[in-house]
Amino acid sequence: MVGEAKLIENRVEKPVSTDGLFRFIKSVISDEQQEETGPFYVLDLGATRSLVETWFHNLPMVQPFYAVKSNPNPAFLKEMAALGTGFDCASLPEIETILSLGVSPDRIVFANTCKPESHIKYATKVGVNLATFDSNCELEKIKKWHPKCELLIRIKVPEASGSAFMFGSKFGALPEEIVPLLKAAQEAKLQVVGVSFHIGTGAINFHSIQGAIEAAKTTFDFAAQLGLPKMHILDIGGGFTSGPKFTDAASAVKVALQKYFPGELADSSLKIIAEPGYFFSNSPFTLATSIVGKRERGDVKEYWINDGVWGSMNILKDEHDEVICTPLTIKNPTCEGLKTWNSTVLDQHVIQII
Repeated sequence: MVGEAKLIENRVEKPVSTDGLFRFIKSVISDEQQEETGPFYVLDLGATRSLVETWFHNLPMVQPFYAVKSNPNPAFLKEMAALGTGFDCASLPEIETILSLGVSPDRIVFANTCKPESHIKYATKVGVNLATFDSNCELEKIKKWHPKCELLIRIKVPEASGSAFMFGSKFGALPEEIVPLLKAAQEAKLQVVGVSFHIGTGAINFHSIQGAIEAAKTTFDFAAQLGLPKMHILDIGGGFTSGPKFTDAASAVKVALQKYFPGELADSSLKIIAEPGYFFSNSPFTLATSIVGKRERGDVKEYWINDGVWGSMNILKDEHDEVICTPLTIKNPTCEGLKTWNSTVLDQHVIQII
């Protein structure tokens, strides 16, 4: 099995250019005293800072809670903490990691609707007091182990077309389950302070965000009709990607918020948060691997590299893009035939041979 690639950081305040990045990678390779350079990542902290600035420029009313599971690299998390983001944690170890950076527990949302009791106990102990739920079972656990926790009811919403990962089949209360769950929380004297949803990771378009925010508004209205204290948190989840599509996504979010929560936006009575992951963690990292072998068979060029799906590229196991382009096959270094990548799955990933 290939080990994880090591990390090298660029601590320049501004993001480096593509040419500058490749020059830096070349300098790392030339400085290595060994015969063969192992795979490594370059983390551009300047790019990280730029992405946070881009977020607040486009969505100033939405506080990002970075989804730790998308990339829990310690150096990256430390930079995100310094930049003032919150954190979406899904487990006890993730909460431990974030707290170890000196982050206040009130900057954490425990965004997992099915938590082990031991993890709930830990959240109680360390003061993580905001969590999600979508079932009676979860309410019972929270009532027993963390009764003072503030809760967000996660609802199932229409997911964006083209999302890389869909969550609707696993998370979120169905429309007919929302009122019974709110009543159950009310009877248990638990505090439901808001609504959360997620339209899917890596959404190609954000047209479905309007329906999701409308469903959240309906849930706010249900809570008011039941006599619950006024909800004041809306968690619009993740699905955001960096690049030109983010501007369109941010615009769709702002239009929907203005349509369904105009009063709350006007008087700032609604706290709006989000759980972006890949938006922040994708582009600041560049993976450099070595070509250790080549072969040509007719029009097909094959390259062997020293990293693979059992190392840094495990996410490619789930990608199935179909794009017609020049035949190229890249093979991982393990001695089994499970995985190669041809140009159909690599089209959306920038590969530079240097």
